[in-house]
Amino acid sequence: MREEVEKSPLIPVTNHQAEDHDVVYKKPVSFGKSLPCDPSRWMHRYFMLFLMCTLSFGSYFVYDNPAALQGQITRVMGVDSAHFMLLYSLYSWPNVVLSMLGGFLIDRVFGIRVGTVIFSAFVCLGQVVFAMGANVNSFNVMLAGRFIFGIGGENLAVAQNAYAVTWFKEKELNMVFGLLLSVARLGSTVNMNILAPIYDLTTDAIPQPTQRLALTLWIGVFFCLLSLFAAVVLGLFDRRASRILRRADAQTGEVINLRDIRHFPLSLWLIFLICVLYYVTVFPFVGLGILFFEDKWQYSATKANIVNSLVYIISAVASPFLGLAVDSTGFNVLWGECVLA
Repeated sequence: MREEVEKSPLIPVTNHQAEDHDVVYKKPVSFGKSLPCDPSRWMHRYFMLFLMCTLSFGSYFVYDNPAALQGQITRVMGVDSAHFMLLYSLYSWPNVVLSMLGGFLIDRVFGIRVGTVIFSAFVCLGQVVFAMGANVNSFNVMLAGRFIFGIGGENLAVAQNAYAVTWFKEKELNMVFGLLLSVARLGSTVNMNILAPIYDLTTDAIPQPTQRLALTLWIGVFFCLLSLFAAVVLGLFDRRASRILRRADAQTGEVINLRDIRHFPLSLWLIFLICVLYYVTVFPFVGLGILFFEDKWQYSATKANIVNSLVYIISAVASPFLGLAVDSTGFNVLWGECVLA
């Protein structure tokens, strides 16, 4: 009984939303195709999950580029910590509004497939401009790149979730979300631990600091292009599946109506509060953590990178197992309380 209550929506679903929901989640029908090619079979669905994971890897890899290269950026670009943190602020500012509009843009304007490609392209373009800022020795250009990146970053996560709930249902979902988060945090972990060593290793080959910094940032462009490629392939296979299974396109199910805020239950506001407190506690520290560990505790650069990325390492390892545990037991709130404790 408790499991059924926990799985009920926090916001009441209108009649037309319920009808859309029934169409989108129509049970697939197998057509006797081979295991890899049949969209209703497990092998094909987990191939789609692989593409969904790749979709976010590039975005999460480049999100913490500034944190991984904090010392290099502040020294080479001649900025203090306050200006350095603008690289994160300018990512966050557009998402204060755009994250609320992301579902609407996907459902009503672009569609899930085109929307995913567009948002992934913004992520890629933002990283290109960010790297070019180092090439031309302009911190303002780097800031512009982070702003562009922010336009696509969080909306790409909305699109990824829309794909996930279309291809995976009920008992699978928490494990799938955990795996998506795990791969995303793997991208953050890899970023934290390879960029600074690469910057140092290219000292002799590229003596000019700005060009060496730019080369390091262009590595992020490669991973963004990989995610963009995944977005295109994911869209093509999803369109094929929609045609074969005769199902509606994936949607987030979001209809923007600001008056709904009046009906948000206390439990939903508490979830918002938990997310806000977590983000303001953890991520700003991660953004400045490497120099803190080096200055405060005299850690080497390598050790500081590892310690600063521990929150991502633990998340990458634990998320799929916690998702599987929630799927198996159904006690979502209890597991959330344990994690917060």
